[in-house]
Amino acid sequence: MGTAKDKYGGSAVCARSADYTGRLPKLANPQTGESIRLKLSILMPAYNEAATVGIAVKRVLDIRYPCDVEVVVVDDGSADNTSEVLASIDDRRLTIAEHPVNRGKGAAVRTAAGLATGDYLVIFDADLEYSPDDILGLLTPVTRGDAEVVYGIRKFGASTAHSFWFVIGNRVNTFTANALFNTWISDLHTCLKLLPASLFRELPLTENRFGLDTELTAMLLARGVRPYEVPITYKARSREEGKKLTWGDGLVATKILLRVRLRKAFTDRRARLRRKPARGV
Repeated sequence: MGTAKDKYGGSAVCARSADYTGRLPKLANPQTGESIRLKLSILMPAYNEAATVGIAVKRVLDIRYPCDVEVVVVDDGSADNTSEVLASIDDRRLTIAEHPVNRGKGAAVRTAAGLATGDYLVIFDADLEYSPDDILGLLTPVTRGDAEVVYGIRKFGASTAHSFWFVIGNRVNTFTANALFNTWISDLHTCLKLLPASLFRELPLTENRFGLDTELTAMLLARGVRPYEVPITYKARSREEGKKLTWGDGLVATKILLRVRLRKAFTDRRARLRRKPARGV
């Protein structure tokens, strides 16, 4: 099976971030402060989140943004009354889609991205672990023209992490990503990732479950994209409150990192061989 190609002729996994440099739209006129008509799509996967999804959507839509905004919620085969809660929300900025069966967070995010009409995408969970106010903080580096991809970075502490092993697992996976891709990101598994919709759609993402978070970051790092990091607030749920991540997801994340890195090594080697002049020429 061949490696997917992007529209610039390079590997869809390993194309350089320079493809996007200089194409960052401004969200506000620096002279007048007036908003420029640019659209942000907030992607919200939801699985059995009836207790929180309505509050999450309302809080996200109540924020005063410097641009047009839409929220795309995908009810990922919920067995509770998540669909009824969503159906009761009346807001033209809200788009709702459903998976008839549970397919996983990654599949729900990809479905939402396919329905999104914005210039930029940001993933936002329906579980109230993150604050909608932090979306504005992610937009700030873009409005200044400083970044195209922005990550919200969590600070873990006794009141913000539900377990010791949850934090250690995140740090081990983050360290592994840094070692494999020769970078230094702070939080591999943060939900809050803001990036151009065109960039997201060029990545050959395939993960259906929580592994999409890892796959997305790995593919960005493989392309040479280095996310701009901003601090955010965070309060993890406990297992009793509905936390769904397990230690198995950490193992899957490691496999994904290795897979993407090996693919990049293979692609880079093949490119070097193509450039190498034949003997005697």
